[in-house]
Amino acid sequence: MMKDQGRLQALSEFLKASRAKISPESVGFAHGTRRRTPGLRREEVAQLAGVSPTWYTWLEQGRDIQVSTSVLDCVATALQLTVDERKYLFALAMGPVSPAARSKDELAEISPALIKIIQELRYCPAIITDRHYNIVAWNAAASQVFINFDSIPYEQRNMISLLFTRKELRRLAVNWEDFVSGFLAIFRAYYGQYVEDEWYEQFIAEMNRAAPEFNTLWQQSKVSTAPEVLIEFRHAKAGKMLFHLTSFQVQGDADLRCSIYTPAPESNTENKLRRLLERQ
Repeated sequence: MMKDQGRLQALSEFLKASRAKISPESVGFAHGTRRRTPGLRREEVAQLAGVSPTWYTWLEQGRDIQVSTSVLDCVATALQLTVDERKYLFALAMGPVSPAARSKDELAEISPALIKIIQELRYCPAIITDRHYNIVAWNAAASQVFINFDSIPYEQRNMISLLFTRKELRRLAVNWEDFVSGFLAIFRAYYGQYVEDEWYEQFIAEMNRAAPEFNTLWQQSKVSTAPEVLIEFRHAKAGKMLFHLTSFQVQGDADLRCSIYTPAPESNTENKLRRLLERQ
């Protein structure tokens, strides 16, 4: 029951955030002067989706009601959801269909081949994380650009937690909020896939207590499985560094993600990274 409550509460928050992002004028409704909140009203979403206002209200309130894929698809279209956001909506509304989650204490197995791949990326910082965003492997370039991960105990080696709690990482990205939002968008996609895993609710509660900014960014409800972005860092030793981030799922049962930061070719970033590694 507690698992269902958490799933339905997440569904409620996601639907509210999604309709708040759509301007009434963009979908043919007058803005009017009596709107108290940004975005669409519930009844407007219901009209666009072709469902009754009462049914949609119950859905957004997180009531345990019967849903179908066809109706959810209409809601997703009305809310202009992306492919990743649609998957997230379906997971929350219909319950998870993924295999049973591993124990949070069970370490992910990293193949020697995968370790060799990231080690060969000498001038591309690479980090491998599990579905909880625990950092399970990295290369030397990542330790130089981000933080010496070897110095951090395993139980504290969570990328989301480190981004909010370590000052050196908060200072690293020029636009820290955008940087963190990308990680949270992937984290939310995992949350939707493994919504019955109690670890997520516990972790989110811990982060809300540890970092006031976490809840603000988490409530934005962004969902993405593979963002590709240009990131600007201000490194304490190397100065300005520009990287293209490519993040992808590693094939296999362990549900691992590899994030690779490739130096922007139009910048001097690779040369700066070479010098950092030479000083090591």
